Amino acid sequence: MEQQALKSQIDLDKLPRHIAVIMDGNGRWAKQHGKPRVFGHKNGVTAVREVTEAAAELGVEYVTLYAFSTENWKRPKLEVGALMRLLVETLSNEIETLNKNNIRLKAIGDLSKLPDITHKALLDGIAKTQHNKRMTLVLALNYSGRWEITEAAKSLSEQIKSGELAPEDINQDTLGRHLSTKGIPDPELLIRTSGETRISNFLLWQIAYAELYFTPTYWPEFRKAHFYQAIIDYQRRERRFGKTSEQLV
Repeated sequence: MEQQALKSQIDLDKLPRHIAVIMDGNGRWAKQHGKPRVFGHKNGVTAVREVTEAAAELGVEYVTLYAFSTENWKRPKLEVGALMRLLVETLSNEIETLNKNNIRLKAIGDLSKLPDITHKALLDGIAKTQHNKRMTLVLALNYSGRWEITEAAKSLSEQIKSGELAPEDINQDTLGRHLSTKGIPDPELLIRTSGETRISNFLLWQIAYAELYFTPTYWPEFRKAHFYQAIIDYQRRERRFGKTSEQLV
C-alpha cells in the first residue's frame, strides 16, 4: 500500500531522464545477518531488479548502476572472484527479463580488464538487448571517474598531436564526447544507499548538477518504495543551475 501511495505522488512530467545509483552496503548488511559478504552481494540482485523495473515502469530513460569500481580490486580475492561469478550468473539469468521489458543493456568502464568469462557474458548481454528501446540500463564496471577523465585527456592529446584537433577547439562539449557516457544525458539524480555520503569516484564529470540523495537503507533492502521516495525528494527540490529562484519564476 505504501509503495502505491508513494508512486501516486510522482509527477511523471518531471521525471529525471537519467538516474545513477551507488549500490552500497551489501557487506555490512550481510554482517548484520551473520553471513559472509558475498551473501549481501547475492541479495543485492533483487534490489537491482526492483530498481530497474520501477524505473522502466515510470518512464525513466537511463539508469546507471555503480557495480564495480577500479578500487574494488583491492578487496579480498575470494570476494572479487565471487562478484565476477555472480555477475556472469546474473547476466545469464536476467537477459530474458530485460528483453521482455524492452530494456537495453550497456556498460562503461575499463571492460578489457575484466575476467574473460565476465567480459564475454557482458558483451553477450549487450548484443542480445541492443535493439530494445524502452530504457537503457548502464552497468559501471571496473569504472572510475578519474580514470574516465584521464582517458578522455589522453584521447584529446593524441588528436592534437596528430593535427586532427587544435587546443582552442577543446571545450566542455568536446571533452564530453570523449567520455564513456557519450550519447547519454547527464544524471539529474544520484542515489547512494547505506548512509555513506561520498561520491566515491563515480561519474565525476557527469554529476556536476545532479541532485544527491543519500539513504541509510542498505542496498539489499532497497525496494521500489525507496526508489519512489528518492524521486519524490528530487521533485521537491528547486533546480536553479546558477540562477536565482526569482529568475526561474
